[in-house]
Amino acid sequence: MKQIELGRTGIMVSDWCLGTMTFSTQTPQDDAHRQIDMALDAGLNFLDTAEMYPVNPMRKDTVGNSEKCIAEWITKTGRRKDVVIATKAGGDSPLIRGGAGFTPENILDVLDGNLARLGTDYIDLYQLHWPARGSYMFRQNWTFDPSGQSRAQTMDHIAGVLDKLKQAQDAGKIRAFGLSNESAWGTTKWIDVATELGAPRVASVQNEYSLLCRLYDTDMAEMSVNEDVVCFSFSPLATGLLTGKYQNGVVPDGSRMTYGPQLGGRVQPRVFDAVDAYLKVAQKHDMSLAHMAMAFQRSRPFKVSAIFGASTSAQLAELLAGKDIELSAEVLADIDTAHRAHPMPF
Repeated sequence: MKQIELGRTGIMVSDWCLGTMTFSTQTPQDDAHRQIDMALDAGLNFLDTAEMYPVNPMRKDTVGNSEKCIAEWITKTGRRKDVVIATKAGGDSPLIRGGAGFTPENILDVLDGNLARLGTDYIDLYQLHWPARGSYMFRQNWTFDPSGQSRAQTMDHIAGVLDKLKQAQDAGKIRAFGLSNESAWGTTKWIDVATELGAPRVASVQNEYSLLCRLYDTDMAEMSVNEDVVCFSFSPLATGLLTGKYQNGVVPDGSRMTYGPQLGGRVQPRVFDAVDAYLKVAQKHDMSLAHMAMAFQRSRPFKVSAIFGASTSAQLAELLAGKDIELSAEVLADIDTAHRAHPMPF
């Protein structure tokens, strides 16, 4: 498994990361713990979770349970130092702390909550789940309108949160800092202010990126290369679409589509034709679509650690079988042809 540096932190992580957003609901605790063990045995050292997990569905009574599930694994195995744990402060969802979001006034309390649920003294990568000013992610790019933003408020918020996170880093509570669902402008502002304050510098941005969702390929890619920020990509399999299992109207029992038929807005008239195009590329080159989609992440001209999840350890085993695949120039050329024919399927 390839290792990459997390920004400029000196922390080395695998270029695949095990996502945990189904841990404790769709994925029972015993199977979740088995998945962590399997991932470590395969050479992955990176786990991603969040204050709001588990999701799909997200419920007030289960918020934080994925972190608690990881805490149980740490207690059972004593292997805290074998894993790099990334988690997040939740946004302004009414299901999380009454919709308070994160602010300079509460961020240290939010962090203490993450630490308590994870049962650890430190978090390797602490992320902000959503920009307080809003985001174009999750299909909001189609109607994105930043004209109501206040630059002054945004900059004050950034400086205030970073000042507190500097205190947290100085206290040994966090090792590195990352963003999520961010833009190129937003990321560079966080970097600039962190430099001024001597605060934790942005090491990663957790944004959606897959064969079907390639918004990251332009401004964000340029930012990543020039600022040494890792693309911590989520949904590299497009919530299962890039396994091919939903083609021709099929909805497997217990699959994510059974919980959310629209897959977060990804089920659109164009998407299945796009998946079919990528299926044909994978078949032409004798590999599974899921393996090709994951290996594609490794081919990018910017650093990527791809977060993938599996509802069951059996699904995880299938994915891990392709963990060392590198795509040839011929495969990448065919992927490019398919991408140009199906540029924005959702």
